[in-house]
Amino acid sequence: MDNLIKIFNAGGFVMYPLLLGSILVIALAIERLNFWIKIGRRQTPMIRTILDLYQNRSPLVFDKLERERDLPIARIFMAGIGLKDATPDEFRLALESESHAEIPILRRFISVFDAIIGLAPLLGLLGTVTGLIASFDSLKIGQSVGAGSNNVVGGISEALISTATGVIVAVIASLCANLFRALYQRQLSQIQESTGQLELIHRRNWQQPG
Repeated sequence: MDNLIKIFNAGGFVMYPLLLGSILVIALAIERLNFWIKIGRRQTPMIRTILDLYQNRSPLVFDKLERERDLPIARIFMAGIGLKDATPDEFRLALESESHAEIPILRRFISVFDAIIGLAPLLGLLGTVTGLIASFDSLKIGQSVGAGSNNVVGGISEALISTATGVIVAVIASLCANLFRALYQRQLSQIQESTGQLELIHRRNWQQPG
């Protein structure tokens, strides 16, 4: 722990925003992982159940969706199924409108990861510049050899540590952003597939009332 504190202090003032950025990345990554794990564990069985219930015209379908409304796909299904005597076009528009409304929830915090990806290397570069300035400032003309060596070493340490920290934070944020983008794209595909199946069932039921 003492070594980490020494390294942190040696990195200069830019280590504080980089530390804040790393904490933010970790916290948001944990929140998003919990979100996607919940969806991955519950969504597919729920979709199968809802499609079966709706195909059989079961009155329990809306109650089932109410219990699962914390899932985005459940809220999308509810937007269509909740319409009374909806035509196929109205049903489709309701599903599409709610699907678009759910997109910001599915993409939540990706812009924050992108911002950190861009800012972290720049902060590291700023630490490099300030560290090198401190090093050159310590090399005074006319000084005896070794008189400013400690300051020079300190400045170089600040430059290297801040640069490395900025790159590490950016790499971690990039990995998280790419992972969550992939999960988002996969979710969009599943939403399109499942809403298409639900729309087809509704169209058949509408054409065959009762």
